[in-house]
Amino acid sequence: MTVRELIQKNRSYRRFHQDVEIDLNMLKEFVDLSRLSASGGNIQPLKYILSCEPGKNARIFRNLAWAAYLKNWQGPADGERPSGYIIVLGDRRLKESFGYDPGIAVQSMLLGAVEKGFGGCIIGSISKDSLRKDLNIPDQYEILLVLALGKPKESVVIEPIGRDGDIKYWRDDKAVHHVPKRSLEELIVG
Repeated sequence: MTVRELIQKNRSYRRFHQDVEIDLNMLKEFVDLSRLSASGGNIQPLKYILSCEPGKNARIFRNLAWAAYLKNWQGPADGERPSGYIIVLGDRRLKESFGYDPGIAVQSMLLGAVEKGFGGCIIGSISKDSLRKDLNIPDQYEILLVLALGKPKESVVIEPIGRDGDIKYWRDDKAVHHVPKRSLEELIVG
């Protein structure tokens, strides 16, 4: 698969075949990809909590908000939830702010997941205090992002932004997830 193909298949999936497991070794492979990626000043301040165990997954799931543009959807139903999670933490002992490192890290991990036939969703809408308590996360770690992973159970299509300029993703009556994207010409300014 080319890099372009990996990126095109790397959508924000929110419904999964929950019964298709991701094991701990695979989650470690994904974190290893982030470890090999760029880090501002090469500080490498990110740490990770891995989960592929149903009880721990449930504790993580209840602390996440899903798909803000889909107002009448509360997130994936039981049976369609992620089979694994990677929680991205910033270690404040190494650095107080984390710049672009979290974005670089999760993109690397997601591309690795896509290469192996999985997909995921980067979640920033997290009940951080509750998640910290549920997983007993020490205060030295700032909770930055949660990467939800699994075997995608939905179709996601990219399409041009309509004449109205609306960038909000939406689902049709067949549960196909539509993601409007700006044209290449619109992005290049000089």
